[in-house]
Amino acid sequence: MENPEQNKAFPVSWDQFHRDARALAWRLSGQGEWQAIVCITRGGLVPAAIVARELGIRMIETVCVASYHDYENQGSLRVIKPIDPKVIGLEGGDGNGVLVIDDLVDTGKTARVVREMLPKAHFATVYAKPMGRPLVDTFVTEVSQDTWIYFPWDMGWQFQPPLNKATAG
Repeated sequence: MENPEQNKAFPVSWDQFHRDARALAWRLSGQGEWQAIVCITRGGLVPAAIVARELGIRMIETVCVASYHDYENQGSLRVIKPIDPKVIGLEGGDGNGVLVIDDLVDTGKTARVVREMLPKAHFATVYAKPMGRPLVDTFVTEVSQDTWIYFPWDMGWQFQPPLNKATAG
């Protein structure tokens, strides 16, 4: 289902997403000695796996933040699982040596919450919208704020809601 406030649809295939995530890894290579990746779940899981493979990073942590609760409307943010203090404390703390990965920065609300946890981390996303773009250090593709991105895990022949709608957020 397309968000009624979003005027444009941008469907992304698995092949395209994989290419874009590898392009993100390419842009990140040589920018730092990353000790760990923190991926923002759930959207950051797939690009984090690809970036970790491409850059040879073995330590992957998650921060679980829910903002979309019904695949249509962005609701209030909830941190479901914070970042392990051992990861926050790497290289003197505050996110030094940490690469934060997400699929998309939209309004920047989630990025702000994670930036507060890891102010010195390098924040990278595959896609960026103008409102959230200032919070991201590296991204691959910018799309307009009124574009709704359909990720490959959201699509079959047409949009497929998750089996348990209560876990959509």
